[in-house]
Amino acid sequence: MIALIKRAQDFSTRIAVKDPQGAYTYGELLEASELLADQLLNGKSSLEEARIGFMVRPGFSYVKTQWAIWRAGGIAVPICVSYPAPSILYVLEDGQVSQLIAEEEFLPLLRPLSEQTGIPILGEKGQVGSPVTLPEVPPSGRAMILYTSGTTGKPKGVVSTHAAIQAQITALVDAWQWQAEDHILNILPLHHVHGIINVMSCALWSGACCEFLPKFQEEKIFDAFSRGEINLFMAVPTIYYKLIAYWESRTEKERKEVSTSLQTFRLMVSGSAALPISTLEKWKEISGHTLLERYGMTEMGMAISNPYEGERRPGHIGQALPGITVRLVNEENQEVKEGLSGEIQVKGLNVFTEYWQKPEATQATFTEDGWFKTGDIAVMDKGYFRILGRNSVDIIKSGGYKISALEIEEVLRKYPAIKDCGVVGIPDDEWGELVVAGLVIAESELDEGDLSTWLKERLPGYKLPRKYLILDDLPRNVMGKVTKKALSAMFAAK
Repeated sequence: MIALIKRAQDFSTRIAVKDPQGAYTYGELLEASELLADQLLNGKSSLEEARIGFMVRPGFSYVKTQWAIWRAGGIAVPICVSYPAPSILYVLEDGQVSQLIAEEEFLPLLRPLSEQTGIPILGEKGQVGSPVTLPEVPPSGRAMILYTSGTTGKPKGVVSTHAAIQAQITALVDAWQWQAEDHILNILPLHHVHGIINVMSCALWSGACCEFLPKFQEEKIFDAFSRGEINLFMAVPTIYYKLIAYWESRTEKERKEVSTSLQTFRLMVSGSAALPISTLEKWKEISGHTLLERYGMTEMGMAISNPYEGERRPGHIGQALPGITVRLVNEENQEVKEGLSGEIQVKGLNVFTEYWQKPEATQATFTEDGWFKTGDIAVMDKGYFRILGRNSVDIIKSGGYKISALEIEEVLRKYPAIKDCGVVGIPDDEWGELVVAGLVIAESELDEGDLSTWLKERLPGYKLPRKYLILDDLPRNVMGKVTKKALSAMFAAK
């Protein structure tokens, strides 16, 4: 039996899931997922790794559906609930999905795609009248396909086995000291490893409660915090930024009430994008907590984390998690010494198996001796990894220098008139790439001369942005990451 499902039997009377519809025990989750698994099988002994697509909002129904697919021997393919039809069609066709499960609100969108592709949408059936026989699913079996954001081309389907998912979960449960008494609020998208593994699956592995808030609403998040039940929270930097702005708009009494409730939390985590130090410091002022920063990818879950106990160093992602090996290498694939930058490469049971139906892309992302090449550049700084940027996105090659866009962004955010920023390199005949910055400003106008003078005191000349673009907001993906490709396109259009 899948380890995550087997463990749930030990917590049958505990509350597993809370959502706007109610509270559900682990026993109810096991029963509901068994019933749906039987419907998926429809008389077969196993789905034999058939891809099952599902479009379900966060909550009990989502967990039930994911577990049912796994228990029936299928591969779960979660579909983003905000995807437009062309993006859904791409996932259905690329993933070779054989069945669809959808909540009623998504049927008008999915029915035409179902007719176009011939992929049936599973209809609800009544109670099963006879005992259900489910297949034995091996740890090596493929469990899930998550689609990457597609920042370097069309999205790729990342295939993880049950064993890899278990390794991703247990590394975090160990490192972050999860326990059955924990209660976490999940506001993250559930087609992404952050919401699925770090929050939902770690909670359910531990016998804890995972509460879902399907839609981001600052007021409802703070209301949930103030109840006194929740003791863990994980989010992306953009969410913390928005929560800070909302907190600042409240009365002094309301601010104090929220801050008092936050101080009782056990752990708060930030990830999926670089956390501005200014955001970290402001959140600490509000909550009393130093956000724990960590590093991971769809292809491997989490690999590096600041410590649960010990120094959480701002601007750093921490150290390798239990059971995971990390190294930094240069362009010749040789390990670099501490203090020198290199690509992060990872080995461990947590690493994915393949990109679905893309053997060349799979081969290209692994070294000959099996290291996963993340494409992210970092440096080892006094025992902690510090991210410099993504090889193809955040490392700008200008005038013979390799420049970290993240470093420049961190300096820009400290300028009083700048609320947020994104730095990219654009093609230039003289420099190779020109350093440019998209800015979200706090005032109606920005004096670029004053900004330039201020920056010259803090950055060497070759790192100074040469052009600026004032924006109402930065282009972002669903996880709140700035999409550098779209930002570059804005400069090209200008």
